[in-house]
Amino acid sequence: MNAHYGDRQVLHNVNFSVAEGEIMVVMGGSGSGKSTLLKHLLGLQKPSSGSISLLNQNIAELGRKQMMALRRSMGVAFQGGALLSSMSVGDNVKLPLRENTELDENTIDIMARLKLELMNLAGFEDLMPAELSGGMLKRAGLARAVIMDPKILFFDEPSAGLDPVTSVELDELILQLRAALNMTMVIVTHELESAFKIADRITVLFDGEVAAMGTVEEIKNSSDVRIQNLINRKPRDKVVDADAYLQRLTAGGT
Repeated sequence: MNAHYGDRQVLHNVNFSVAEGEIMVVMGGSGSGKSTLLKHLLGLQKPSSGSISLLNQNIAELGRKQMMALRRSMGVAFQGGALLSSMSVGDNVKLPLRENTELDENTIDIMARLKLELMNLAGFEDLMPAELSGGMLKRAGLARAVIMDPKILFFDEPSAGLDPVTSVELDELILQLRAALNMTMVIVTHELESAFKIADRITVLFDGEVAAMGTVEEIKNSSDVRIQNLINRKPRDKVVDADAYLQRLTAGGT
């Protein structure tokens, strides 16, 4: 699969698969293409060439109504929780059921309480999003993402902005959620400790290309210098052309 922004190619021959019930972590440095890949997997953008098969459907060929139907089998947990500020936590979690099903309100209430309890948020359904901590916002957003028991869950940067203890707790919650619901997950993160803890396999992107894909141990033992630099937090070596640098500094001068 290839993707462009105008004339600039941002994803180059990206090819990977995720097994049912697997947690696949997508990681890489800033600008590696993680967010662009996620947008394509969600059907928010279409590839310039190639295909994306999700739940046995090529989403690049789906129309609007077909894509909407497919999204009912998908859950998305956004980086900041993305709760609607004018709604209570409970109403945020119930929203997908109210919009996409004909369930009665009592059933919706029960399903929402079950998911909130699973996220350790029982009793917080009447609070407003502004009254929640960062970790609670993430868990509330996750409860909404799984309220319809999706077959696949996409999670964008689950640990971003969280303190180390809360981040570890969220990692444990992700593993418990997979065990309880047998859910396939694709998780985008730059947090190494989190990735190594929750992943069954890891896909590493560099400059829009898949540099490696494998188990945690395979990634840790990779011979690719870029991956070792990423793991060991070493800066990339930059080769400076002195003449080109001087020319840029003096461009436009008299």
